[in-house]
Amino acid sequence: MSRARYVGAQGLRSAWYGAQYAIAKRRSAGFNRPGEPPFKPTNPVDTKELRASFFRLFAQDRANIEAGLYPAPADVRVADLGKAVKRAGHFLKDIADVDRRRVARDGAEVRETLESSNRYPAYYRQNFHYQTDGWLSDESAQLYDHQVEALFTGAADAMRRQALAQIVAEVKGRDQREVALLDLACGTGRFLRETMRAFPRLKATGLDLSPNYAERARQLVAPWPHVEIVEGLAEAMPLEDASQDVIVSVYLFHELPEKTRKAVMQEAARVLKPGGAFIIADSLQFGDNEGLDGILEYFPEGFHEPYYKAYLGWDFTPPMQEAGFTLEHSENAFLTKVNVWRRA
Repeated sequence: MSRARYVGAQGLRSAWYGAQYAIAKRRSAGFNRPGEPPFKPTNPVDTKELRASFFRLFAQDRANIEAGLYPAPADVRVADLGKAVKRAGHFLKDIADVDRRRVARDGAEVRETLESSNRYPAYYRQNFHYQTDGWLSDESAQLYDHQVEALFTGAADAMRRQALAQIVAEVKGRDQREVALLDLACGTGRFLRETMRAFPRLKATGLDLSPNYAERARQLVAPWPHVEIVEGLAEAMPLEDASQDVIVSVYLFHELPEKTRKAVMQEAARVLKPGGAFIIADSLQFGDNEGLDGILEYFPEGFHEPYYKAYLGWDFTPPMQEAGFTLEHSENAFLTKVNVWRRA
């Protein structure tokens, strides 16, 4: 019965977000922009592999739940229907503005309002994904997770949970109260909430630069009052040396310029205890699954991802090794790759 419930709930969820993505796609102007050559991906999209990897993700997620690694998702409930419809309306209403910025290649509206601010680095003062207000409004914090789920037709949370499976391996056999975990660039706290559902006594901290997203994260983790949400830069963490047993980063590195990626790696090494794990869940890169290389090329065309093209061919290994990390485990989860790096 639990397996049937999982399949039914996730199927309904995928259909819900997939329908919204289809509507958004119909309302958009397509990939081609006036005055520019038509967009032609270098690699064709292998639709058969795309579907197969999508279903493999949910099969793995279900297997993890059945093995007791983490609780089943609890986000498909009749009581939440009203909120879901409201978020869907907000998402679809914002599509026109998102598409306008995409066609005009305008991803810097936020910068115009924050030009005199030195709180946020230049790379951060942008309309990532072309979303209104970038990362810097309550409205954006309310919309972001819904937008990402629509983009991945309901698979984003399942991809994130594959990082949670790696946290399980780090916590197993230890007193949760003695394990310090940092969710780096925790955003709205959606992943941190799922982590706390699995490990309610974990000594956890979330770090994010956006005050709006940090406040949203505080709301989501309010049932666990011992969890702290801190505002700050990933490349200059306001945390003590060797204070964390585990750091997890979900969808951070593809949003950073190369220099900042390296700085974050060095900071992670400083903050982690010797032997600690740095779990990085981020977009696939070219060659991780050649059948999906074609779809990776579409992301920076449809969404404002200024550092994504360079990320696709970027080698994590040299700067991670320079920072003192060794790759211990790697696995693909649909369009996400989860790597576990061990600090010397």
